[in-house]
Amino acid sequence: MDGKDAGSPARSLGGDPAAMIAEARKALWTMVAFLAVIWVAQIANALSGYDLSMEYGIEAWNPGSLPEIFTAPLLHGSWGHIEGNSGPLFIFGFLAAYRGVKKFLWVSLLIAVTSGLGVWFLSDTAAVTVGASGMVFGYLGYILVRGVFDRHLIDIVIGLVMALCFAYQFAALLPTEAGISWQGHMFGFVGGVVGGWVFRERRPKSEPDSTVQLPSATS
Repeated sequence: MDGKDAGSPARSLGGDPAAMIAEARKALWTMVAFLAVIWVAQIANALSGYDLSMEYGIEAWNPGSLPEIFTAPLLHGSWGHIEGNSGPLFIFGFLAAYRGVKKFLWVSLLIAVTSGLGVWFLSDTAAVTVGASGMVFGYLGYILVRGVFDRHLIDIVIGLVMALCFAYQFAALLPTEAGISWQGHMFGFVGGVVGGWVFRERRPKSEPDSTVQLPSATS
């Protein structure tokens, strides 16, 4: 049995450490760029009197607002709003991306779509919804289940630690506070869990050993 067997410590921890470090660097800069974009958008939004939120936010049941499921996560309704999202977005986003930025981008797209559609179908038609909270909860859902689906010990540990440290966040998945888009939170979380399954690592099934050893004959 060689060192890359599925039961070996290297495989259980998730593969080559050098490759993981390289991807972690990419993940770090990806999230720095992501935060830079939403903060630049916030500056422009604030200078416009938050007209950008009204124009590019999600309006429930408005067919013309469907494309805004991709722009709404980049906008926020106030400085406090973006400040509250930035820390969790960076932490969860980095942990979601450090195994592979390409996969992370696909997961992000899935989360944006599920969160945005949840808002579009279930929100108050008089409201306009913006904010990266759906992405935050989507990344949280993704990192909670990824280790189980990928069978990586380190990711299982990370998921358990995040669940314990941010258990209070799960209250935001329910309609407990007016003006807070629980729809985006819940459907983003669901999108992250689904993303963990859809984009799981698929290992080839081990082939059965066709060699049969017969007992030696003695005379």
